[in-house]
Amino acid sequence: MRRTETTGLFYAMAGFAVLSCGDAVVKTMTGEWAPTAIAMTRYIIGALGLGVLLWRHEGPAAFRMPAPRVQLLRGGAVAMATIGFFSAVFVMPLATATAITFTSPMLTALLAALLLGEPARRETLVASVVAFAGVLVVLRPNFAVVGWAALLPLLSALGMSVLMIGNRFVAGKGSVLAMQFYVAALASVMLILATTALHFSGIERFAVHLPHWSVIARCALVACSASCAHWLIYMGTTKAGAATVAPMTYIQLLVATLFGWLMFENHPDAMTLAGAAIIIGAGLYLWHAGRVRDVAGTD
Repeated sequence: MRRTETTGLFYAMAGFAVLSCGDAVVKTMTGEWAPTAIAMTRYIIGALGLGVLLWRHEGPAAFRMPAPRVQLLRGGAVAMATIGFFSAVFVMPLATATAITFTSPMLTALLAALLLGEPARRETLVASVVAFAGVLVVLRPNFAVVGWAALLPLLSALGMSVLMIGNRFVAGKGSVLAMQFYVAALASVMLILATTALHFSGIERFAVHLPHWSVIARCALVACSASCAHWLIYMGTTKAGAATVAPMTYIQLLVATLFGWLMFENHPDAMTLAGAAIIIGAGLYLWHAGRVRDVAGTD
């Protein structure tokens, strides 16, 4: 049993590390193409690949989408999260953007109380207040440099939180592969619409042009790495349990910091590190409180 749990932890660690590898690849495209176009291409490629796998493994019946309204919400949430994060890494250090997105667990807990009627526990409120204090610490130097764009990671965190809420509604209504395909396919459609609208908005950053072939290749690499990462995280969860692997998500921040340092010469200052530590501490506190509650509930 312990060996299986350890294997699960290594799967999850590898998955979260691979996610940050993909984020680093996205940052290499800064200034080469619009972030919306990169997000759109990444999800179109991902949806096509997942669609082929779904057809081969489950047949055409698997394409009948259960709970279409909730699936639409999931697709929209992913589209918002991706645009927010891809835009953020274009204007701020990778580690900084990653740190702010770790407010997602606290946002998810708050949304669960508002939308699902789950009790608003004291631990949730404490963790949320502490996490947002950490966000303010991280944002303080970055807000002066990039302005309102510094809030883009919060948009990404909110999108991921809405996705988590949507996932709870559709849990058990299809295979993991099918659920991945539905969200990728619907996100692709919404990203096509968003990319088109922002292209004609007149904002230079979102103007779309014919990119160099290497940009498309890197988008494909990000799509493949993300799919592999989600599979690794899923395998880790099945072997060790969601509660056990949850803290492994912070591997993303370590890897993002390393890539930012080595590839982009982004050396995080003391304020950024302090704010990141506060956010991570809040997340670990919330995770620990949840585990204690679960253990108490089984006694």
